[in-house]
Amino acid sequence: MISNERISDQGRSRDRLHSSVASSLEAQIMSGELAIGERLPSESEIARDFGVSTRSVREAIQILETKGLVRRRHGERTTVVRDDVGEFLGTLAITVRQLFSSDPEYLLQLMVVRRMIETEVVGLLTASEDPVDDEVRAALDSMRQARDSGDFSGFTEADAAFHLALVHSTGNQILSVFYDNLYGLITEVIRVTSRVPSKSLDAAYAEHADILAMIQNRDEAGAKALMRAQIDNSAAYLRVAIKNSKDKDGKNA
Repeated sequence: MISNERISDQGRSRDRLHSSVASSLEAQIMSGELAIGERLPSESEIARDFGVSTRSVREAIQILETKGLVRRRHGERTTVVRDDVGEFLGTLAITVRQLFSSDPEYLLQLMVVRRMIETEVVGLLTASEDPVDDEVRAALDSMRQARDSGDFSGFTEADAAFHLALVHSTGNQILSVFYDNLYGLITEVIRVTSRVPSKSLDAAYAEHADILAMIQNRDEAGAKALMRAQIDNSAAYLRVAIKNSKDKDGKNA
C-alpha cells in the first residue's frame, strides 16, 4: 500500500518534490512493501496521497523506470518489476547467445570470462569456513559414476554442474544469477572441448577431484592455478574445434 505520508509543497521546488516521491516509492519497493508484479495506484491517487501534483508523480515514476524498478505500458498502470538483476542478466544472456550464433570466436571470450569468475570463486571458497556444500559433492559423485560407466554425455553434464555448484557455494546471489544465465552455454562449451583432443574421463575426473581437495585444504594458490590451467586447456581445445569446424565448412562451400 502506498504510504499516506504527505509532502508539503510549501518552500520546496518541484524538483525536490518529485525526488522525494521517487525516494519514498523506491524504499517501499526495495523493502518488499511494494511487491514485484504489483500495480501502483493511478497517478492521481499517488498525487493525492503525497500531496503533490500529478506532474511530480510522473517525473518520480520516470526516475524509478530508469532505475529498472517499475515498468510503464500505454493504457496500463505502472507495474513493480524490481527483478532488475535477474531480468537484466537474462537479457544479457540472450544477447551473448546471439553473438555466439553469429561468430563462434565469441566462445573464446566466454572462456576468458569463465577463468576470471571461477578463479575468484576458488579464492572465495578457500577463505570460507565451510567452503563447499552438498551440491558440489553430488556433482563430483555424478562425474565419478559417469566415468565408471563410460557415460561421456553424463560426464560432461556433471562436469558443468560441478563448476556451477562451486559458484553457488560462495553464497553470492548476484554472481550465481550471472553464472546461471551462462550455464547452458558453458555446458555446450564443456561438451565440445571434452572431445578435442580426447582426454580420458579418468584424467578429467582426477582434475576436478584435485580442485575440490585443494579448496577443502585451503590451498588457494594451488586451487586457483589448477582451475586456471583447466580452463586455459579447454580454451585451447575450443580453438581447435572452431578451426576444424571452419575448415569443414570451407571444404563444403
